[in-house]
Amino acid sequence: MDDLYTGRLLEAAGNLPAASRLDAPSGTGRRSSKVCGSEVEVDLLVENGVVVDHALRVKACALGQASTSLLSETLNGSSADELRALQPVMEAMLRQDGPPPGGRFAPLAALQPIEAYPARHASTLLIFGAVVDALDEAEAKSAA
Repeated sequence: MDDLYTGRLLEAAGNLPAASRLDAPSGTGRRSSKVCGSEVEVDLLVENGVVVDHALRVKACALGQASTSLLSETLNGSSADELRALQPVMEAMLRQDGPPPGGRFAPLAALQPIEAYPARHASTLLIFGAVVDALDEAEAKSAA
């Protein structure tokens, strides 16, 4: 387990932003894990296809907190297309020995040791699904 709870992951979990809400989010996404009960909720403010602000509410284990914290560092300024493309990359990295993401999302490679612990994948991946759900809601609102 020492190789799972690395210093970088514990640091990221400890740096999780305080729980908050946006007054008027473009979209909100929520995901929970039936395996461990972890929950992640994210509000996104999207302008011209780019996240300009976000807020998080997280009730998760250290790994769910770490993945949320690491993604939070790069959410603002990320395009909807980049974030949609990120989710399958993260799933492949953890579940299929895929490569870690590059570019602005390269810090998420710190989550790679979780690959060896399938029971931890669900909580680690919650934030990526929640972000896509929030983007879906934002797009639906803007189309209406």
